[in-house]
Amino acid sequence: MAGGKLTPRQKMINLMYLVFIAMLAMNVSKEVISGFGLFNEKFEASNVTSITNNTALLQALDQKAAEAKGEFAVAAATAHKVETISKDFYAYLGTLKAQSIKGYEIDKETGKLPYEAMDRGDNIDDWFTGDGYTKKGDAIIAAIQKYKADLKAALGSDKKYANIIAEVEKKFDVSDVKNKEGIKEKYLAYHFKGFPAIASAAKLSAWQNDVQKAETDVYNSALGKAAVQAASYSNYQAIVVLDKNAYFQGEKVTGKVVLGRYDENTKPESVSGAVLDPATGQAKINLTAGSVGEQNIGGQFNFIEDGKKINLPFKGTYVVVPRPNSATISADKMNVVYRGVVNPISVSFAGVADNKVVASAPGLSSAGKPGKYNMSPGQGTETTISVTGTLPNGDKVTDKKTFRIKGIPGPTGTIRGEMGVVKGPRSNLEVATIGAKLLDFDFEVELDVVGFNMKIAGQPTVVVTGNKMNAQCKQVLSRAGKGDQVTISEIKTKLVGAGSYLLPRTAPVIYEIQ
Repeated sequence: MAGGKLTPRQKMINLMYLVFIAMLAMNVSKEVISGFGLFNEKFEASNVTSITNNTALLQALDQKAAEAKGEFAVAAATAHKVETISKDFYAYLGTLKAQSIKGYEIDKETGKLPYEAMDRGDNIDDWFTGDGYTKKGDAIIAAIQKYKADLKAALGSDKKYANIIAEVEKKFDVSDVKNKEGIKEKYLAYHFKGFPAIASAAKLSAWQNDVQKAETDVYNSALGKAAVQAASYSNYQAIVVLDKNAYFQGEKVTGKVVLGRYDENTKPESVSGAVLDPATGQAKINLTAGSVGEQNIGGQFNFIEDGKKINLPFKGTYVVVPRPNSATISADKMNVVYRGVVNPISVSFAGVADNKVVASAPGLSSAGKPGKYNMSPGQGTETTISVTGTLPNGDKVTDKKTFRIKGIPGPTGTIRGEMGVVKGPRSNLEVATIGAKLLDFDFEVELDVVGFNMKIAGQPTVVVTGNKMNAQCKQVLSRAGKGDQVTISEIKTKLVGAGSYLLPRTAPVIYEIQ
């Protein structure tokens, strides 16, 4: 009786319907009349169940439409049109059934109609006149045609509903029907004229069941169509999801390709860890990159499904590398560290956090901050600094650089802090301090003179320990006159805090007596 896969309940109804048609062609007995009553009971019970199930289906569709909107909202609108059409026609069939059993009272004890007494069909004689229809009969045919037309208009040309429309057209085909003698009869006459009242009532209950089934099929198709449309591959996009968002040369690039759905039907109620676009339901990342190295990112989508809150967490990582805000420029021949002073060294690895970088070399020590070191070179002419960085995935990267070791350049002697030829009275020289200066040397160092030679032409050289004139120097100076030059040479200079390490030969300084 119906196309497509049928439920067991519908198969039972169809079987009963076939038996019902067969019985109509028979000269039935009182027991068969009672059988029609039983058929009517079955159909009416089935109709009650169908009404309840259809109400639940429509509520489910409405809830889905409220949550997801999109295709589900369109499907719900179609379903409500069908609900109104079906309800109106179902009620109209109910009025015809009431007419067919008019005058028969339900037994208070059994709750049933007097089936055996319902063997006449004169209640619906006003449907017919001769071989045609009365106005009432024409109205019934018009109501059936309207039901089919309204249903077809509500469902439109969507192929999903084509089978339902075809089935309704078949079940309510009001064309003339050939009887067993091969003579054409009017549709209503073939199905109702001259039949017992209970048989007509059962037939009308069967029609109501057909209406309910069509309504059920529409709801199921509407739900299925919306779900299929929402899950259509046209709403999906292949997305490459890498295990991290930065890689080093030679490192394995790993990840996966997934199908992500961009669909307006799937909109979260809220989201944390991202910014929700209310127009599209998409969550967009909008944050400021943190410190150099691997950083975590995450949050949670919050959905409402079937009235329940569903939480969907997400997480990922990204790698922050230093912004290229300066060029690295070096003089290849000037990679030099100086012996005798603390040389500050900065060490970094591009794309690796400073606290994941370790440097080592003889005389190299930490300056107390990540990436900062102090170098105090020892003997030899070269030293090599080796660097190891630990990548976010645990891999190690290494590099090294060689520096030349040079001694501190020789300083220049000073008298009273003055270099070259210093002029003044003898008395000033007698109390002056002999010192030394490093010219054009970038390190802040303190120098200490620990000895020198004093020489005046025609006088013996005086060797002095310390940085002041001794008694012998003053004796020699007492014999010097104006215009004599006093040469301070062989100045012995040490770095303060460097132990016994002496600097190279210090340039002499001359004092001219005025």
